[in-house]
Amino acid sequence: MAMQAAEIEQLIRQGLPDAEVRIEDLRGDGDHYAAYVRSAAFKGKTRVQQHQMVYAALQGRMGGELHALMLHTSVPE
Repeated sequence: MAMQAAEIEQLIRQGLPDAEVRIEDLRGDGDHYAAYVRSAAFKGKTRVQQHQMVYAALQGRMGGELHALMLHTSVPE
């Protein structure tokens, strides 16, 4: 079963409480999403480490309930 955008957003916010999160359904099929995540917790981290933090917040759902997620991470200015 595919995940809803609101559920993805909620999990990311739980894992990264200070994050600004925007989820976009790329195909309108509830299966391919883009996540735009901005968090001070990313400061000093590589892009790979930032993405790992988001994946950790998703609690193992990547590749199962969540089929495809394009990540865009950034640090607030």
